[in-house]
Amino acid sequence: MIRGFLKWFFPCFLSKRQDKICFHIPCILHWLFRIILAGIFIYSGYVKWESPLLFEAVLYTYDLFPRSSIPLITGCFPWVEMALGLSLLIGFGKKIKYLAGAAAALLLFFIAIITITYFRGIEADCGCFGFDDPISPIAIIRDSLILIPALYLLFADALLKKRIQKLNRR
Repeated sequence: MIRGFLKWFFPCFLSKRQDKICFHIPCILHWLFRIILAGIFIYSGYVKWESPLLFEAVLYTYDLFPRSSIPLITGCFPWVEMALGLSLLIGFGKKIKYLAGAAAALLLFFIAIITITYFRGIEADCGCFGFDDPISPIAIIRDSLILIPALYLLFADALLKKRIQKLNRR
């Protein structure tokens, strides 16, 4: 049972193929970034789900969405965030790359929204992790830093495969 858990959690440590080259640090980073992103999306979605009226008020203050669509966004969006976080945590084999792409796209969307709102001079709460965090350059930088783990999960496999191919050619 422990071997099965370790194989699931750190697949490169218990590889059955002896010819497979494994880099343990990328494997650990892969899981660390998955857990970090999952926690961020689950927590952020939960905060919005727990206080739908505050989330709705934040969306109204952005003045970017059609007013008629804001109640629909308020009802669905927290569930999307929590589902994405749970999916990243559970994983689905080779599907992590697609989940990381979805997380990166969502984060880029968030960054664009708060950046546009900031440069328009609208004083609003970010709404990312609570409703008492005003949009500021610090909030934009924070959300941009959260993008790094998503991009790592999205592109790391391809970069590692190229590196392994170069090492095997030598």
